Amino acid sequence: MSGVATRTRTRPRMAPAATLVLLAGAVYCLVPVVWVLVASSKSPRELFTSFSFAPGTGLWDNISSLSTYGDGQFWRWGLNSLIYAGGGALASTLVSAMAGYGLAKFAFRGRELLFGFILAGVLVPGIVLAIPQYLLLAELGLAGTYWSVLLPTVINPFGIFLCRVFAQAAVPTETLEAARVDGSGELRIFATIVLPMMAQGLVTVFLLQFVGIWNNFLLPFIMLSDQDKYPMTLGLYSFLAKGAGDTDLYPLIIVGSAISILPLIALLLALQRFWRADLLAGGLKG
Repeated sequence: MSGVATRTRTRPRMAPAATLVLLAGAVYCLVPVVWVLVASSKSPRELFTSFSFAPGTGLWDNISSLSTYGDGQFWRWGLNSLIYAGGGALASTLVSAMAGYGLAKFAFRGRELLFGFILAGVLVPGIVLAIPQYLLLAELGLAGTYWSVLLPTVINPFGIFLCRVFAQAAVPTETLEAARVDGSGELRIFATIVLPMMAQGLVTVFLLQFVGIWNNFLLPFIMLSDQDKYPMTLGLYSFLAKGAGDTDLYPLIIVGSAISILPLIALLLALQRFWRADLLAGGLKG
C-alpha cells in the first residue's frame, strides 16, 4: 500500500515538468510556422521594418503577385506536387500493402532474408540512391520526366515494414483460410478482406509517404531541368535564388511557403477522422 501511495504522490509532481517539456517542444516547432504565416501578410517594406510577429497589410497583394508571377507558374508547381505526392503515395501504399501482406502471411524460402534486405533499405539515406537512380532512369530515357520523380518513390522499405507489422496484427490467418475454403481467389481476398482490415495502417503509410514526397527536394533537383515540371519545393528554391538579387521577391517566397504547408494540414485533419474511427471501432470490439 505504501508503494501505491508513493507513486500516487509523485505523479502530480511529474505532471508539471512533463507539461513544460511538451510546451517547450510545441513552441520550438510552431514558432517558425507562425513566423511564416505572419510574414506572408507583409509587404516588402513591412517585412524589413516592422516587428517580426506583427501582422502586415500586404497579404492579398502578395497572393495576387504570386499568382501572376511567371504566368501562374507557382500554381503549376502546386499541381505537380499533388501529382508527385498523391500519385506516388497511392502507388507506394498499394505496393507496400501487397509486399507487407505477402511477407506476413505467405511462407516461402528466403522470406526472412528478403525481409532483412528490406530493413537494410530503411537505413540507406536517399542521397546515396539519388545518383544511381538518375543514371538508371537516364538509360531508360525517363530522366527529366514526371516518371523520374514518381517511380523512385513507389518502393518504400519503411512502408513495407509497417505493412508487414500491420498485416501480422490485423489479419487473422483463420479468416484467410476460411475465405480460401469458400473458393475466393488470392486477389479477391486481398481486395475485399485484407485491405479493409489494414485500413488504419494504410492510412498511416499513405500520410507518411505523401508528406515525404511533398517535402522532397533532392530527387526533383537531380531529376528535373524543366521548370514547368518542378514541384513546390524546387520552385520555391528557384524563387529564393532569384530573390538574392531582388528583395521584392521575398514576400512571394514567404507566402508561397505558407501556402505549401496548407495541403499537408488539410490532409492531416481529413485523415485524422479515419484514425479516430478505427481506434473507436477497435475499442468497441475489445
